[in-house]
This record gives sequence, structure tokens and C-alpha cells, in this order.
Amino acid sequence: MSLADSVLAVNDDLPIRTDKPVHSGKVRSVYWLTDTDSRRLIKEKGYPVEDDTPLAVMVISDRISAFDCIFHGEQGLNGIPGKGAALNTISNYWFDCFKEQGLADSHILDVPHPLVWIVQKARPVMVEAICRQYITGSMWRAYEKGEREFCGIRLSEGLKKNQKLPELLITPSTKGILNGIPGVPAQDDVNVSRKNIEDNFEAFGFESKADIDLYETLLKDGFNLISDKLATHDQIFVDTKFEFGYVTDKQGNSKLIYMDEVGTPDSSRIWDGAAYRDGRVIENSKEGFRQMLLNYFPDPDVLLNKNRMPEREALARDNALPLEEMMNVSKTYIGISEKATGKKIEISENPRLELISVLKNYHLVD
Repeated sequence: MSLADSVLAVNDDLPIRTDKPVHSGKVRSVYWLTDTDSRRLIKEKGYPVEDDTPLAVMVISDRISAFDCIFHGEQGLNGIPGKGAALNTISNYWFDCFKEQGLADSHILDVPHPLVWIVQKARPVMVEAICRQYITGSMWRAYEKGEREFCGIRLSEGLKKNQKLPELLITPSTKGILNGIPGVPAQDDVNVSRKNIEDNFEAFGFESKADIDLYETLLKDGFNLISDKLATHDQIFVDTKFEFGYVTDKQGNSKLIYMDEVGTPDSSRIWDGAAYRDGRVIENSKEGFRQMLLNYFPDPDVLLNKNRMPEREALARDNALPLEEMMNVSKTYIGISEKATGKKIEISENPRLELISVLKNYHLVD
């Protein structure tokens, strides 16, 4: 087996039966099933949804993105071995924990393969809900420049970099471009306050004002559950992003659920506890890869300055990163997954053929 063969880099060209365009993001591709296949699977598998619920096959890749670019490594390595399986395994685990604790369901109905989810269509809440337990990253950079108010929350004076905050902060931002909301620019990823959301809850995709309280409860309880479990492995859950949506259950009731991914090294910062107590930060998340890139390239401003995007894209396209650095990222993702879930990550020799074979058993491949 060559290392390059063990990586699923391209995931939007699989022979999955669909009558709609394949939606491909930075990491995942979504194949919406035909109405016939959706209805058949709901009946055959007994999924707890209404008979006419649209279903999709969501395939995760091993690609790695940072600073809005996809990076690659030496020896034809177009992704990180084991990364996709680790991300899915972590999300599956936390989603299951949330459900067991009575918090909320997720959009996932079935996991036929480590790189594949079968999901139900959700009506997304247009908020990226970010929880912060420590002041670091973009919040620290803004604080250091004198900003004290974040998403309507005022921070006290005298905070130090990487310090634990007095309480868990919810600092939401827009998911996509929202038009016509007073005080909220029509741009993706704009910070918003709770008052912005309350005053315009329908524009943000909430079905009732009361659901804003529910979403904050699900945020805090979900964050604390992950934080407490990671602490048993001496890992610090620093900050993370949650996404929510609505689905209709088999009884026709609308309910708020968790969606996208949760508690992963892609969507969270996770620090090593022993190093933090020693005054150091060791990143066990994608933030470590970002920091490596900033140190690896001679002019880090290319990665940080949005006005230099063409240069940044050329940098990612024309530079194969050292194999050792790519494998360090693999160890980070697999290590966090195995610590959190207690399940070993097996790296497939040929994930593409493997998942096509599995989906043939679901009669979803022509």
C-alpha cells in the first residue's frame, strides 16, 4: 500500500446515484438521494423520520484546509492519513453522548462506513455558535488592540493571553450572507449579539423566540459535556463551534438538533493540560497545523492578509509540505479521536474502493 492510496482526497466524483448537483465543501461532499432511494432506505432501515424526508450521503475526505486553502504534502500526499475517519468518529461519539444525556439529536441517521454518514435534510439555523472558555486566537488579538466588547458581551480589564475566562462565553457569528437585518452587515461570518438574534430570530432561522434559550442551553451543556470528558484525559477544551438546524420527526413535530460536526480538532481548539500548567500551549487540533504553516513559510503575512489571496493560493498549490509535518497532523487527529472515544482508528488501504463497496450494499451505487 502506498501512503497516497490511503488518503481520500477527492470525494465529489463517487458513483452514488443522485439527481441533484453534488455539493462539495472544504472537507465533506453531499450527495442528495433520489426521492425513491430516500423512501426505500427509510422503510428498509427504519429511520425515525417521516416517509418523505430527503436523505443524503455525506462523504468526508482526508483533505486539510487552512487559511481558506487546501494544502498537500510530499510523496503525492493530498491529505492527512486517518483524518476523515478521526473527524467522523469524534463527531459520532459526541453526538451519541448528547443524545444519551437527553440534550438533542443530530442529523445523522446511519454510519455505514468510517468516512460516510447518511443524514436527513435539516433546516439550518443561520448562526455559527462559538463557545469560548479561554481568551486566545482572534478574541485575544482584538482584546490586545483595545477591544472590550464581543457580541454584546463586555470583558473586564487586565486579562492575559490564554487565560481562562470567568465564564463560558457564547460569541455567535452569521452563517452565510443574511440580508436586511438591522445592524448586521450582509457578509458571511459577522459577529452578532444575542439581541441581534432575538430581534430578528426568524431571519436567523429560529422557529420561535423561545428556541434561542434552548440553543444556548444546548451549547453550554454540550460544551461542558465534552470539556469534562476531555479533562479526564488531561486535555483542555478551549473553544469550539456548534451548528444547529430543525428536522421533523416521525410524528410530524419540529425539533432543534445539532448538525455539521462537533468537538473535532477541525472545529475546536484543544490544549494539552500538563503543558498548559507548565505555562506552555501545545495544540492538539488544527490550530497546530496553522501555527506550523505560519512558522514554515518565510512571509506569514501571505497567510493572514486577505488582500494577498492569489499569493496564498499559489503558496498552497506550489509547495508540497514535508511528509513529517503531514504525519504529525495525522498523529494529532488520530490521537485525540482514540483518547476521547476509546476506539482505534484503522487507516484503510484504499478508502475509495472500500466505501463504494459498502454503498453497493445500500443499493446506492449504479
